[in-house]
Amino acid sequence: MITITIAAFLIFLVLAIPVAFAVGMAGFLGLWWSGAYPLAIIIQQIFLTADSFVLLAIPLFVLAGALMETGGIAVRLVRFAQALVGWIRGGLAMAVVIAEYIFSGISGSTIADVSAIGATMIPPLTKAGYKPEEAVSVVASASAMGILVPPCILMIIIGAIANVSVAALFAGGFIPALVLAVAIMAYIYVQARKSGMAASQKPNLRELGRAFIDALIPMGLPIIIFGGILGGVFTPTEAAAVAVLYAAVVGLFIYREIAWSALPGILIHSAVMTASVCFLLGTAAVVAWVLAVAQVPAFLAETLKAMSAGPTAFLLFSAFLFILLGAVIEGPAAVVILLPTFLPVVKQFGIDIIHYSIVITAAVGIGLFLPPIGVGLFISCGIAKISIDRTLRPMLPYVIFLCLGLLIVVLFPWFTLILPKILNL
Repeated sequence: MITITIAAFLIFLVLAIPVAFAVGMAGFLGLWWSGAYPLAIIIQQIFLTADSFVLLAIPLFVLAGALMETGGIAVRLVRFAQALVGWIRGGLAMAVVIAEYIFSGISGSTIADVSAIGATMIPPLTKAGYKPEEAVSVVASASAMGILVPPCILMIIIGAIANVSVAALFAGGFIPALVLAVAIMAYIYVQARKSGMAASQKPNLRELGRAFIDALIPMGLPIIIFGGILGGVFTPTEAAAVAVLYAAVVGLFIYREIAWSALPGILIHSAVMTASVCFLLGTAAVVAWVLAVAQVPAFLAETLKAMSAGPTAFLLFSAFLFILLGAVIEGPAAVVILLPTFLPVVKQFGIDIIHYSIVITAAVGIGLFLPPIGVGLFISCGIAKISIDRTLRPMLPYVIFLCLGLLIVVLFPWFTLILPKILNL
């Protein structure tokens, strides 16, 4: 059964069948071939996966991200980031990283992040002398880091599967995201000095203050979201609803950059994105069930034990696997298929589930922008109107520095666990 499922899935991927259908049909063929289980299990697993109050946050965060993408929020955050670091060598590229860190803490959607920040920053980067492929690499690497900044849809999915506090996962992502951001900015600074890039004029306090005030309203949202969650005012799902309301009020009434006529299009776009994510989660749950029935978790645990592999080796193996799968089949599917399989091994090794969850989230983020197949990289290239082949060489150093940042997070769980412990989550 397991052989048929994996073989069918690989064949469907080679045939370029959409991932959700490839996963679903592979699970169906595995069950049908075995003949030992009723096919009604497929419907059962899809409904069991969808029957979660926590997952209700997904459509809400997707809608919030879509509203913010068109509501003028990204532009104001970028201006503030430029005022902070734009005067340093490579400061414009560093501003992308800072703006992405802040914007990711608002939208909850990696696709919304790369679309909004990419559309805002790629033209100024190319105008400042960056080649289009270099500008795309900066935006893509920043977006790969941004997946760790809560709210994060992938963390919500992990929380539902592993029965872990989503608030704890959110808190655990802040510092690891900062580690990856520093790694990216370090490379940007080294490259800027190496190429002799001139620094821009340092803004005065008045200009910095104006940029800060302009960005104050967008930056208020993450404070409300996390203050509300950590203070017990509302759950992550309710926080997503607050994010939608906040984004709608800001875009429609305060900045007035969202036309009422654009709302139907935004709602339809959000509904389509939500449907695709939820369908992918449902079909992936079928394959996860097949793996569980085939005793893959037990086999994996015994194999690792026979190899005398320790917790660190397992974490590195998981990170490598999720980077590859994040590029090939997208993050939600990778998590739904593999996390239930790996959870028994995580418990056997005594690895903190919050730490493990942050590691695989970061790995999936890197995979999304891994050349030449990462979905996020395709979106970035589409914004810049260049072929993905042109980004292979300039993107490679960013991937290396992202992986170095991830290695630090793997080796030092403190970065992940300190905030949840301080906040008693």
